[in-house]
Amino acid sequence: MTNRRVILGDRPPSYVSKATLAAELDVSESTVDALVQRGVLPKPVRVGGSVRWSWAQVDASLAATNTAAEADPFMQGVGNV
Repeated sequence: MTNRRVILGDRPPSYVSKATLAAELDVSESTVDALVQRGVLPKPVRVGGSVRWSWAQVDASLAATNTAAEADPFMQGVGNV
């Protein structure tokens, strides 16, 4: 018998692996690496011996990126073409 905690409800995991992050974003793992390099996604953290991304930080980074694109006059003009 294991002593596992059960989390009920619709809640994303707090920390996700690169494979899970890539699947959630519908991109490849190499694209995750490129987005981290460009600063679009936050850098991962070590949790124990594993490399993980804080889902809250990923969500905030993507929201900030979307807001910045909406505020960019060039990007607004592209929408008019």
